Amino acid sequence: MRVHEELLASGATMSYQALTAFCRRQGIGQTPPVAAGQYHFDPGEEMQHDTSPHEVEVGGRKYKAQTASAVLCYSRLLFFQIYPTFQRFDCKVFLTDALRYMGGATERVMIDNTHVVVLRGTGREMIAVPEMEAFGERFGFRFVAHERGDANRSARVERPFSFIENNFLAGRTFTSWSDLNQQARQWCDRVNATYKKHIRAVPRELFAVDRLHLKALPAWIPEVYRLHQRTVDVEGYVSVNSIRYSVPVSWIGRRVEVRETRDKIEIELDPRRIVTHVRALTPQQQRITLAEHKPPRGEGVKRSNPHPEEEVLLQAAPEIAVYVAALKQKGRKVVALALRQLLRLLQEYPREPFLAAVRQASQYGLYDLERLERMILRRVARDYFLLRDTDTDQDD
Repeated sequence: MRVHEELLASGATMSYQALTAFCRRQGIGQTPPVAAGQYHFDPGEEMQHDTSPHEVEVGGRKYKAQTASAVLCYSRLLFFQIYPTFQRFDCKVFLTDALRYMGGATERVMIDNTHVVVLRGTGREMIAVPEMEAFGERFGFRFVAHERGDANRSARVERPFSFIENNFLAGRTFTSWSDLNQQARQWCDRVNATYKKHIRAVPRELFAVDRLHLKALPAWIPEVYRLHQRTVDVEGYVSVNSIRYSVPVSWIGRRVEVRETRDKIEIELDPRRIVTHVRALTPQQQRITLAEHKPPRGEGVKRSNPHPEEEVLLQAAPEIAVYVAALKQKGRKVVALALRQLLRLLQEYPREPFLAAVRQASQYGLYDLERLERMILRRVARDYFLLRDTDTDQDD
């Protein structure tokens, strides 16, 4: 428009539309079109994997979920699942299910430089996370990433996302995440057996050729899992991903190992004492209690029995009973951990500085045990490590 104004000011007589038409004919200000080209894939050569956010309704609530999709490039066989979150653990779970669905592995799996798989670099310089690289070696494939900005390279897996959103998710509600993914698998079976105009074939029929070139899966596929170290809280629960799972009340304050798999949560105190829960994904901040962990009707949870650390503390220093009771009510730490730390302070430092610091902390309502330890250290430094005056030593 500015050029048109200057031309009119210099005496030219032309319309704005005539000027833009002239620029188009001469290629002024426009990038000449370039043919996109095609990618050719042999049977069993490549599978493409990507994720896309979609809104789903599960159990009467709407969630912003991640749709994970995998497509065999030759036959266009489609497999997808939907997860509330998509982390490295979920990626391994999904790829394991996808490879089982397809009955084998391709030579390579194309990704879009996602941080779930990529440690550093992009495109040909991409280096995968060792954990994911080892996962690929187990099934005989390697991860590769397309160059940044080359979205057409992963078009096989990008194209079905709109199809999933406008056909599978449209108007559907689900009772649970397992119900959602079970329906997704059934929908994939129907779609893969349907004629596709853009490839002029049925994916399931092309898959008969694709499958002959896939690498066989291992005879034994280990279950994908991740480990957590937790301490049982004062109510007898263990928190995993903001969801609390019940354990026997006798485990309160004990250290446990949590093994999280696709469907289960296994909480292990020792090899003979293991609690198994069905893994929940949503909603967050919920509590799951097994029937055997509920106290008998009318009894409730017995809270009168003191912790073992509390008994040792009161036997060794009865004068701090008031502070211990207040610490259990007002302290910010788990009660068992706080009592354990207070017992350590009593055992490691001299008794008099410890009791003096506790009296002062009780007077001012201080229940931060790190601050209490600094108060003890100041008294220990003042009473047990008196330094001589340098000038007096020289005079003597």
